[in-house]
Order: sequence, then C-alpha cells, then structure tokens
Amino acid sequence: MQWQQQLDLQHLNTFHIQAFATEYAYIETLTDITEAIQYAQKKQHSLRILGGGSNVLLTQDIKDLLLINRLQGIELVYEDEEVIHLQCMSGEAWHDCVMWAVQRGYGGIENLSLIPGTAGAAPIQNIGAYGVECKDVLLRLSAINLQDASLHEFTAADCRFGYRDSIFKQEARNQYFIVSITLRLQKKPTYHLDYGNIREELTAQGVETLSVKAVSDAVMSIRRRKLPDPAKIGNAGSFFKNPVISQGYYQELKTKFPSMPSFVSGHEVKIPAAWLIEFCGWKGFREGDYGVHTQQALCLVNYNQAKGTQILELSTRIMDAVLAQFNIQLEREVNIW
Repeated sequence: MQWQQQLDLQHLNTFHIQAFATEYAYIETLTDITEAIQYAQKKQHSLRILGGGSNVLLTQDIKDLLLINRLQGIELVYEDEEVIHLQCMSGEAWHDCVMWAVQRGYGGIENLSLIPGTAGAAPIQNIGAYGVECKDVLLRLSAINLQDASLHEFTAADCRFGYRDSIFKQEARNQYFIVSITLRLQKKPTYHLDYGNIREELTAQGVETLSVKAVSDAVMSIRRRKLPDPAKIGNAGSFFKNPVISQGYYQELKTKFPSMPSFVSGHEVKIPAAWLIEFCGWKGFREGDYGVHTQQALCLVNYNQAKGTQILELSTRIMDAVLAQFNIQLEREVNIW
C-alpha cells in the first residue's frame, strides 16, 4: 500500500463537488487496512473511509487520512435447497452484487436494484427501496476495528438496524472498516410488489410471469424516471429521510392537509419527505449552479460547479420551511463531510 498526497475528490463523489484529500491510500487487501491503522496511529491522525461517494456531501477539504475502499470479490459461500449465502467484499458496487443475484434468479435484493454506493455502505445506511431493506437479507458482516485492527463479526441483530440507521451510524460511528457482508437470498423468491408503482410498471412492460429479473427491470425503470443520473447531474439520490410521526399527529395533519400521503410504519406513520418539500414550493428550485431537481423534490443537485456549503445551506432552508409549515423536523440522509 502506498500513501499519496493531494487527491481531487470531484470524480469520487456523485455530487461532483470539488474538494481535496491531503493524504490518501487505496485499500485492496486486509493487510492494507492494518497498515493504514498503524500509520494513522504513528502520525496521530484520524482515518476516514470513502466508498462509492454516493451518500456524502463534501463541504471542505479532507484533513484526515482518507482510505478509498477497493476490496473486491463476490462469492457464493453456502447453498441448500432453499437459500444461498452470498458474500460480497465491501468495495464492490452494490448494484453489481444485485445483478449477480438477479442474473442467477436468486431473490431478496431485486427491489434494491440501481442503488448507488458500495456493498460495505449498505448495512451502515440500512439501504432500502420499494418495501425492502438491507436488514431483511443481511446474515452477517465482518469489520475491522480502526483502533486495534481486530476483526469482528456482526450478526443482523448486532447491527441494530433502524430506518436508514444502524449501530455504524450511532455508537460505532467511524469505529470500523467493514470488510465484507453476507446476504441470505432465496431460491424460490417472495416478491414485494406493493410499494411504489412496481405492479403498474410490470403491467406496462407486459410482464405476465413474475421473475427476479422482471422485478429488477421494473424497479430500474422507475428509478431512472424519478432520479437524475449522477453522471449527468451531480446528486446523491434522496437527500432526506422520510419522517415518521405518531398516528395522533398524522390524523391532526390530515384534517389540515387532506391530500397528504402516508405509509403505516408499525404504530407510527411515515410521511413522504418529497411531498412535504414539494408542498412547500421547493421542487424545481434553482439558484445558480445548485437546486432541487425538477422531477424529484427529495433530490438536491449540483448542475455545474456548486460548492458543498451551498447545497448544505439549501438543505437547511428546506428543513426550516417544512418545520414551519408542518412542525415536522426533516433529517438529512446524506453524510455531511
């Protein structure tokens, strides 16, 4: 492993924000991680890990030692008549892992097609889409402690998953380098079609016999219509979480805003953040090189050379507007660096 200086990160984050890493290294083996930890301790610097750069907003240069995750490999590690266990190294693109399963007819993650980022980031964020979350399929993961280089295994229960949340965003934040994840997938898939417009899309595509590939294709088609391609317009997908409120407060709001959509979430109600933002008039807003996407109010965008601080300030204005209108506090899904 070789440490290098002054890396422009513009091509390594999907917002395409220009910022620089003072010192960085590519991680390709477990030995690289151990060496990086030893080096950081010697220099008395903190470590920061960058995967796909699809869930981060850069607002300043990176002074920490930056580790760029390039751990690669997808392997079937267990199989019986009903399930397989699929081990994905953390530097693999998540969508590549999904396609590996879809091409072989293994079910469980087809609804998570086309989500950007790496496999290692999936459990940190507990990624989810169209009624499926990472927690539904994660069997275990391996991670290295960034303090003493010890290797640990986490079960799904150990990860303490919540809505776009896990132990790795809470008490274990910035304490581990996730090495690999192992997913439990089905040979006889159970399809999740009731969230979003999947059924309508399957009908529109003329699908008569369900398959993992058909569901994946439908999800990708919907996502391509709803979200801008980061290769064309800088963005990090959904910038905010969908807020969850009490049944009582939802009923109160429903009398004031009869058209407010909702999804039952246990004993609470999940409100689409996109609807709240659009109601407040922010959809399609643009100021110079940054704004809110014209087709998706959840998506903040960098049209050209916007600064991360400008997009962060815009997100604060949106949060303030939603709070004033609905007394609902939006929470950013994107990590602010």
